[in-house]
Amino acid sequence: MTTDTHTEVSHHDHVDDSQIWEGGTSPFKASYGKLMIWYFLISDAFTFSGFLIAYGALRFSTPTWPLPDVVFSTFPGGIHHAPLIFVTVMTFILILSSVTMVRAVQEGKKENRMGVVKWMGFTIIGGLMFLSCQAWEWTNLIAKEHMSISTNPFGTHTTDGVYLNEDGTVAKTADGKDEKFTAGTTYLIHKKDGEWHKRKFKITSGEYKGQVAQESFGPKAFGALFFFITGFHGFHVFSGVVFLTIVMLNALSGLYVSRKNGYEMVEKIGLYWHFVDLVWVFVFLVFYLL
Repeated sequence: MTTDTHTEVSHHDHVDDSQIWEGGTSPFKASYGKLMIWYFLISDAFTFSGFLIAYGALRFSTPTWPLPDVVFSTFPGGIHHAPLIFVTVMTFILILSSVTMVRAVQEGKKENRMGVVKWMGFTIIGGLMFLSCQAWEWTNLIAKEHMSISTNPFGTHTTDGVYLNEDGTVAKTADGKDEKFTAGTTYLIHKKDGEWHKRKFKITSGEYKGQVAQESFGPKAFGALFFFITGFHGFHVFSGVVFLTIVMLNALSGLYVSRKNGYEMVEKIGLYWHFVDLVWVFVFLVFYLL
């Protein structure tokens, strides 16, 4: 009787050790570092979403919003009237840097130290090229187009009309026709010798027919939101380049060799870099295409 009781108790006390989680292994099959980087990326995604939604709401509630094809129509080398070509090049550079980041992660899985360093180096070059392109774009808009966070020289007409000369006569085109404009077309107020040069026009449609007026500045929110949101993204790219450089130097020194974890740090910084690339796709859509 005693033996049977002892046997029964021992049988119930035995538990499969493989079903016990003591905190040493993540139940999600992901390390603590990967979980934390995902938490950060999700929270950062909400931040960018809020900014872009706010921009979209203002964009579609304001009738005089600038047209991207006109605002972003310049290219280095004095090339004009090339809508969105330059920003397309920027986008291609950033996407290509994401490809090189994938290759760095793949080499890390193979524990190939020099392969990781090589492809991370290409990724860093791509990030620096993107930042250089953005710096040129900002310089062009600020120095040549005189756009700032408080002044937006770009706008769109809300009615049809014709431009007037200084003497009040109707301006003519090169072929002798009246220089007309239609609702929805864009304009740019130029600044020369410290003074803003506006053009007078005569409205010829709608309830304001026959009224003479001057072009007014575009909505201030455009410049403020453009510089803030693209600058915020640019800060993420700059931070990514700094982090990539640190991780690349650590990999070059052999710091990650002894860990034998497939260069997990490279994979984590890769997640951040892919996020930065993905956010740019939405920034490109909202600012340059809508």
